[in-house]
Amino acid sequence: MYFLEVSFWTLLSLVFYTYLGYGIILFFFTFIKNRFASKNNNSYNEDLPTITLVIPAYNEINYLHQKVRNSLKLLYPKDKISIIFITDGSDDGSHLMLSSYSDIKIYHDPVRAGKVAAMNRSMSFVDSEVVIFSDANANLNEHALLNIAKKFSNPRVGCVSGEKRIQQNFKDQASNAGEGLYWKYESMLKKWSSELFSTVGAAGELYAIRTELYEETESDVILDDFMLSLSVIPKGYTIAYADDAYAIESGSSDIKEEMKRKVRICAGGIQSILRTIHLLNPFKYHIFAFQYFSHRFLRWTFTPLALLILIPLNLYLGIVLGGIYKTLLILQILFYLAGLGGWILKSKELKNKFLFIPFYFLMMNVSALLGAKRYFAGQQSVLWEKTKRL
Repeated sequence: MYFLEVSFWTLLSLVFYTYLGYGIILFFFTFIKNRFASKNNNSYNEDLPTITLVIPAYNEINYLHQKVRNSLKLLYPKDKISIIFITDGSDDGSHLMLSSYSDIKIYHDPVRAGKVAAMNRSMSFVDSEVVIFSDANANLNEHALLNIAKKFSNPRVGCVSGEKRIQQNFKDQASNAGEGLYWKYESMLKKWSSELFSTVGAAGELYAIRTELYEETESDVILDDFMLSLSVIPKGYTIAYADDAYAIESGSSDIKEEMKRKVRICAGGIQSILRTIHLLNPFKYHIFAFQYFSHRFLRWTFTPLALLILIPLNLYLGIVLGGIYKTLLILQILFYLAGLGGWILKSKELKNKFLFIPFYFLMMNVSALLGAKRYFAGQQSVLWEKTKRL
C-alpha cells in the first residue's frame, strides 16, 4: 500500500509540475534575473538585417489574396526585404493567381513532396541575412518583421519565434476558446523562457533564423519548425521570443479538426524528442536542458501516461483508504465531468468558458497518447492534412 501511495503522489506531483510548477519556477527565476540584469542588455542596433519572408502554401488559394496584401503592408525597408511564395504540389491554381502580383516572387513545382521539401528548396532562392517563415493562413501585425529583426542585433540569438494568436470571434466555439487560452499561457512560458535563457522551439506560423544557420531538414520530419529552431542550440545560439511580433489565425472549425491537428503535432513531438535527445544533457546544455525537459519532454512523454495511471490508482486508494484520496477522487471526477461538459457544448455559443479549459487540457493529453501510438505504429505521414478552420 505504501508503494501505491508514493506512486500516486509522485505522479500527481509530476502533472502539477508539468503544467503549473514549471511556470511558477520559471517566473521566479526570470524575475530574479531581470531584477539584477543590466538594463543595457536590452539595447538594439538600429542597422536592420536583410530579410526574406518565405511563405510555403499548399492549396491555400482561399487565403492567398489576403496573405499577399498583409505581407505587402508589413513595415520594413523596401531595399532590405524579399517576399517568396512557394506553392509546390498545389493543384488549385495558386501559382497562377499569385503571378498577378509584381512585388513578390513565386516558385512552383507540380510535384508534392511535403512542406519540408518545399522549405529546403526555397532556401536556394534566399540570399538575405535572415529568413522568416510564415504560414499562408496567418496574418502578421504591421511591425512583426521589424520586431523580429531587432532580436538579431544580439549576436547570441540564432532563431526568433513570433507569437501565435487565435482569432476570437463573438461566437467562439469550444475548440477556439480552449486553444486561445492555451496559447496565451504558452506565450507567457515562452516569454519567460526567452528572458531566462532560450525559448524551447518556435511556432511555424511565424519564426525566423539566421540564413547561415539553416540546416536542410530531413524529408521525413513532421515538426519542421520545432526541429529547425532547435538546430541552433548545439551551435551555441539561443531562440529568442518576440511577443510583439504575432501571427493571427482562425481556430479549428471544430473539436474533431483540432484533435486531428494535435495528434499529428504530438506524433511529431515524439519524433523530435528521439532525434534531439542529446539536448537533455545538463552537463553540456545546462539551463536549456532543464527548459527542454520541463516544457516539452514531459508534456509529450511521461505526463500523459501519469494522468492515465492516476485514474485507477486514485479510485483504488479512495475506496480502500478514503480520506484525502477520496476527496481527490471526487475532484478528479468533477474535473473529467467538466471536460465532458465542454465536449457536449462544443458546437454551442460560449456562455461558460471555464468548461473548455478542462476539456482542452484533457484533449491535449489524449492527443499525446494517440500521437505516440501513431508514431510508433508508423502511421503518421509527413504530409500535412489540411485543417478546416473557422
